[in-house]
Order: sequence, then C-alpha cells, then structure tokens
Amino acid sequence: MSTLAERAVARTPRRMTLRFGGMSDRAIAWLFITPSVLLLLAINIFPLLWTIQLSFTNYRANRPNAPIRYVGLDNYRDILTDPDLWHAMQATAHFVLWSIALELVLGFGLALLINRRFRGHSFWTTIILLPMMLSPAVVGNFWTFLLQPQIGLFNSAIALLTGVDPSSFQMIGDVRLAPWSIIMVDTWMWTPYVMLICLAGLRSIPDYIYEAAEVDRASPWRQFWSITLPMVMPFLMLAILFRAIENFKMFDMVNLLTSGGPGSTTEVASITLKREAFEKWLTGYSSALAIILFVTVFGAANIYVKALNRVKQR
Repeated sequence: MSTLAERAVARTPRRMTLRFGGMSDRAIAWLFITPSVLLLLAINIFPLLWTIQLSFTNYRANRPNAPIRYVGLDNYRDILTDPDLWHAMQATAHFVLWSIALELVLGFGLALLINRRFRGHSFWTTIILLPMMLSPAVVGNFWTFLLQPQIGLFNSAIALLTGVDPSSFQMIGDVRLAPWSIIMVDTWMWTPYVMLICLAGLRSIPDYIYEAAEVDRASPWRQFWSITLPMVMPFLMLAILFRAIENFKMFDMVNLLTSGGPGSTTEVASITLKREAFEKWLTGYSSALAIILFVTVFGAANIYVKALNRVKQR
C-alpha cells in the first residue's frame, strides 16, 4: 500500500506538488467542492432573484417586447385579497392534512408489521414498496384509468363489495369525491415512503430496552406507549416534514387526475400557479404567487425543524 502511495506521489507533477503540498485537508476539500457549490448557487439563486424582480412588475412572458412597468406591491396585494387563491389554499390544506394523516397511520402500522420479520418478509416488503418507485405522472395516468366509471376497476370493485351500480358515481368527476380521490391516490403511492422512515426508527431501538420492560412485566401496550412511540417520534415528525413539503407543491399527479376540477374543487396552489403563469400569462403576478408560496413553505418548515430539534433533545 505504501509502495502504491509512493508511486502516486512520485508521478505527481512537481508544480502541482509545490502548489498543493502545503495546503490543509480542509482547504483541499473546499477546493474540490467549490465548483459544485458555485454551480448549485447559480442554478438556484439566480432564478429566485429573477423571480423576485419579476414579482414587482407587470411582465408577461407571451409579450417579451412589451414595456415592463414597475407595479410595486400591487401583485402581492391582489394575491392576498383574491378569494380564488384562498380557495386554492384551502384545497391544498385539505389535501396535505388528510393525506399526511392517512400515510402516517398506515405507514406506521405497516412498519410495525414488517418489523416482526415474519415468513415472506422480504417479498411483501418489496411488494409494498412498488408504488413509491413509480413516477407521479405514471401514477396519475394509471389511476385516471382505474377511476373511470364505465371501464375502471375501482368502481367495479366497489360495486362488487357494496352492490352499488358502478356507473352511478364518479370519483374524479364528483364535487364531493374528487378531493378524496387525489388523497387516496397520494396515500397509495407514498405510504411506503413513510413506512421506510418509521421502519428505520423501529430498527434503531435497542433490544435491551424491551428486555428490561419485559423483566418489569410491562404489557405490550405499555411498551408501545412508553418505549416505541416516544423513540420513533422524531422519525414520525421527519416523515411529516418531508411529506408536507412534497404535498404542498404537488402538481403532476393532481394535474393528470383532475386538472383542478370538477370546477375548482381540487385546484391546489400549484395548479393555480400554473394557470396564472402558462394560461393567463400573468408572469409578474405568478412570480409574486410563487414567492408567497415559497415563503410560506420555508417559514413553516423552519418552525417545524426547530420543534423537531427540541423533540430530539429530550
């Protein structure tokens, strides 16, 4: 090994040896990662700054040669007083809260079952993980076909179980059922992801803690509330954070399933942003909306992370 290292040093150009020979490991590490950091900053910071600049103007992307007028905070005021936007935010909150609640309960329950290592454990774990390996666009098209009232398998399955006429209801065409259809599809797709995070938390609990609890004759229910749930809680909160951020900006699956319909029942914030930017071509207005959504998510995530750190410190 030393001979190989000596050969590498011997074949290194003398100019490079003199230049980097006196540098610390930290300086060499920064030398290698600086180009990547600068590239990421250019990709992320420049669009953000440009979006902020456009949010104070009346710029329209379909009229690039039209004069650009500075409108100050008019775009932000119009957005915050727009009842349609508040309806979209309400639809987004309904989707985020219910999908996370269902994914958390089902994911944690599946993690508890998988953690028991029963016969066929690996096979069923792989089957459960299949939905999350698919693209949201593929899932949207797949479930659009399944939820069709005439030829979809979902309506036929409900009719088989309940005896209801399969053509008497439409999951993605009914005002009451459409919001629940996107919640159901998102839960089907991302429950395995929550299960993996919960499973990592369960596997991190040392066995000797349960052994000590059994010596003290603690019941399985008492062990769950006193050991399992408190020690898995940071992982549960981490799963909530990841899924809340992803669901708040969910677009492709909702767009393919309902396109915000029927009417505006399932028009979440991302669908509204798409309509303003690429259908009405109100680029300045949509830029202000994007900044408001970014600040909302960033602020809520920052507060949540602080709460998560407090839970970890206990």
